[in-house]
Amino acid sequence: MQKILVIHGPNLKLLGTREVDVYGKVTIDDINKELKKLAKTKKVDLEIVQSDHEGEIVELIGSSKGKFDAILINPAAYTHTSVAIRDAISAVSIPTVEVHLSNIYSREEFRHTSLIAPVARGQVSGFGKMSYLLGLEAAISLIGK
Repeated sequence: MQKILVIHGPNLKLLGTREVDVYGKVTIDDINKELKKLAKTKKVDLEIVQSDHEGEIVELIGSSKGKFDAILINPAAYTHTSVAIRDAISAVSIPTVEVHLSNIYSREEFRHTSLIAPVARGQVSGFGKMSYLLGLEAAISLIGK
């Protein structure tokens, strides 16, 4: 069975109560539940991790080669700052899809630059919980090619 690593970056465990005007009331558990449901229908296995720590995310990505067929990642604030996460994704050469709940290009100027996008196969942003589901569909599609 094909396996996808899902990484939720910093502060995403606070979803549902954090900046509801930006992120809505959806929780990380809501997202994970929907991801698992979709994965089951598509016959793929997911490993889902949330971390606020850049080094832990880098280690997860670095040890994913040979264990996972794709990565679905919401790097959150690290999107705009982490060369380390970018380099880890580049190093493992695993198809990676970047997702964001909000449209990062309609927010503050500093959020308009993603260091991850150049090494990801694609990016989905601005669709709330659906960004994750669309991203998972894309990751599954990439595996199938």
